[in-house]
Amino acid sequence: MLQDRDAEFGEFLDSRAVVMRRTAYLLCGGDWHRAEDLVQTTLTKIYVAWPRIRRDGSVDAYSRKIMVRAAIDESRRAYRRRESVVGDVPEVSASPPAGVEDAVDVRRALAQLPAGQRAVVVLRYWEDLSVTETAHALGKSEGTIKSQSAKGLATLRRLLGVDLAEAGGS
Repeated sequence: MLQDRDAEFGEFLDSRAVVMRRTAYLLCGGDWHRAEDLVQTTLTKIYVAWPRIRRDGSVDAYSRKIMVRAAIDESRRAYRRRESVVGDVPEVSASPPAGVEDAVDVRRALAQLPAGQRAVVVLRYWEDLSVTETAHALGKSEGTIKSQSAKGLATLRRLLGVDLAEAGGS
């Protein structure tokens, strides 16, 4: 029985590890170390609840909910506030490929959003969840999701210097 559980969990891990890691990276504001910790925390909680969530068929929903809640909890801890992210890397060895600078700018801007708004933006626009699915994952109302989404996108546009007319309005 335990071997079956481990095999099923291993299959889930093989199929979702890369996506979970990328989502965690965005939720952690571009910090790979925190993202790895977040994925490990999420996987531990999933493994403990595996028989129940596997039976319910809600593995992906449960994993997203756990990851987002853990990321928000981590962002509230006082010791995280003592660290400051620097804007520029001290040395650059080569110029990045085309498009990389834009991605870095987006990640930096995303890191500046409050954890709740960042979670909404990542789930809505990275994970491509609907408003209803995002509300369910975060345990919030659909109105809150719409509001946080609009505020998060407006802040990203401001930080990135995107003209609203160019961006298509909303």
